[in-house]
Amino acid sequence: MSSASSSELSLFIEMLMAERGAASHTVSAYARDLSDFLTFLATKKTAAAAASADHVRAYLEVLAADGLAPTSRARKLSAIRQFFRFLLAEGVRTDDPTSAIDSPKRGRPLPKVLSLAEVETLIGTAKEACASAPDGSPRRRAYRLNALLETLYASGLRVSELVALPRNVLAVDDRVLTIKGKGARERLVPLNDVAREALSAYLGVMAQEPALKASPFLFPTGDGGQHMTRQRLGQELKTLALEAGLDPARVSPHVLRHAFASHLLERGANLRTVQQLLGHADISTTQIYTHVIEERLRRLVEEHHPLAKVKLTKPR
Repeated sequence: MSSASSSELSLFIEMLMAERGAASHTVSAYARDLSDFLTFLATKKTAAAAASADHVRAYLEVLAADGLAPTSRARKLSAIRQFFRFLLAEGVRTDDPTSAIDSPKRGRPLPKVLSLAEVETLIGTAKEACASAPDGSPRRRAYRLNALLETLYASGLRVSELVALPRNVLAVDDRVLTIKGKGARERLVPLNDVAREALSAYLGVMAQEPALKASPFLFPTGDGGQHMTRQRLGQELKTLALEAGLDPARVSPHVLRHAFASHLLERGANLRTVQQLLGHADISTTQIYTHVIEERLRRLVEEHHPLAKVKLTKPR
């Protein structure tokens, strides 16, 4: 690293601390990333003031060749961008060589999915809570959560669709839910017998509370005036996860929607059918679940295949 580049880096770090009040670990991360980049420039006999877009691209290519993840490369490029913008603002440069460089594609993260055994444990815990809950509001909340859980896993509804279901959604045919989803697109979602039984038991308990009889919502709040919020359902599921011995960080309404989709595909469901049930406008959104299954199978082979952990040597 040239003395000029080193001085410019020091000024940039001072600016981070003085003007932006950056935390010490943030400052350290910037210093490491930029020192590495400036060292690379030094090998090309170039200083930061004269570096071109080709230099930045070449550096990113080296990082990719070294196996650095796209997220890490994107973080380093972000630091380099801010450094060059600082040099531009200080008059050290007249341009920003990173302005025409796209960030590395990070790839779409695979959704979190619970195993079938974990979902069964969660549902079993909810059923036990119904059997042991005292009369009154505790009993109604237990039956409500059980009905929500069974309906969610049976239908794969979005949480916003689930909590806002109208009271009369089961009036015409309790075997099918008519859902108006994103973009006002309407779809039919079938319910299995277990979910229908859970909903019927819940409605029976709710009918014992006069204040809720007139509510227009299937899952109303205590006074019946509003429907249950997404946040409240998320909180109750995490509490249920703790009672079931599961990590609450892995349990949410959206994770159960993912479980519904991936478990269907694992058992041979057609991708187009799952797309329609989930209400996805584009099948590419649904295809992410095929990657989840592929990843799970890969891990299964790596963990259990007798040769997976054996280092094979070339024959002499």
